[in-house]
Amino acid sequence: MAKNIGRGGELFKRLCDPEHLIQSARAAAQGKRRKQDVARFLLDLEPECFRLAGEIASDQWRPGEYKSFYILEPKPRMISAAPFRDRVVHHALVSILEPHFEKRFVAHSYACRVGKGTHRALARAAAFTRTRKYVLKGDVVKFFPSIDHEILKGQVGRVIADARLLRVLDLVIDGSNPQEPVQEWYEGDDLFTPTQRKRGLPIGNLTSQFLANVLLDRLDHAVMDEMRCGDYIRYCDDFLIFGQDRSHLWEVRAKIERVLDDLRLRLHPRKGGVHSTLSTIPFLGFTLRRGCRRLQHDGIVRATRRLRSSCRQVASGQMTPYLLKARVAAWIGHAKHASSPRVIDAVLARAAGSMPNIEVRRIMSAALFRK
Repeated sequence: MAKNIGRGGELFKRLCDPEHLIQSARAAAQGKRRKQDVARFLLDLEPECFRLAGEIASDQWRPGEYKSFYILEPKPRMISAAPFRDRVVHHALVSILEPHFEKRFVAHSYACRVGKGTHRALARAAAFTRTRKYVLKGDVVKFFPSIDHEILKGQVGRVIADARLLRVLDLVIDGSNPQEPVQEWYEGDDLFTPTQRKRGLPIGNLTSQFLANVLLDRLDHAVMDEMRCGDYIRYCDDFLIFGQDRSHLWEVRAKIERVLDDLRLRLHPRKGGVHSTLSTIPFLGFTLRRGCRRLQHDGIVRATRRLRSSCRQVASGQMTPYLLKARVAAWIGHAKHASSPRVIDAVLARAAGSMPNIEVRRIMSAALFRK
């Protein structure tokens, strides 16, 4: 990829445009307008964006402090939330950079891209299981905490030449809050190298999702262009490669390990491997088996628990019926991508249980009827 985009500084000029920041603020606020910091910023939207533009143009903008919390499902992870004015900058950066990288990304990368997503990746994987005998499954160990800042900046710098815009992006990358510690050594490292290199991006930033695709674009092109594996699907750091030859897929896995070594990343040693497509393959909250898609048991349990909790909140007046309807509809929309329609009936019935609240029972009955 040639380093030629933004050489004249036009990307940085766009970042400093208050109108662009206003559009970015509105995008960042979608679904969050009731939050205090968001509402406060939107109350004085134009003055805030002009002030932010001035800070960026004069090299005075610096990221604020993150607020972090932990989620336990589907696995323990730390989620970090940047201040809202920083999220405006994140949206502005991604909207400027994304078009220049999007045309370089392979079609088989599905995470955080317009027209892609979980369900399209799942449908593509299910189609491959019908015609291929084997699948190589893999994912990166502690992916977001392991992302090396220097290597990531190098990947961006291969495409973007606007030095001032890159300085703002460097502030976002280096301003990441401390992530889960990762101790890995690579060829050429000394004893202290893992503690000297800056690593980790916060899960929750729009920039983190975008930059993950930028970093792993090297893997995508290695798999498809160098290894000639066209039956490939990647969603963030999870990937599947389908084929007819088990031994060939093991050889591909060894080559992928070497590519990831160059990115200072590791494949998970216990998860993944090469499997028959006649066996059950877990992927993105579903299980695949020769074209058949089913919801994973853990996901069914979590959905039942969450919807039951929402029903109780409606019954006690802590949640509006409208929000319960939205949650039920969203889950049904997700679950419909599985080949198990009876599961939807069972989850909705268990969630409502024997609850006497008329509004809850009406919502659940309507959902069952319309599904």
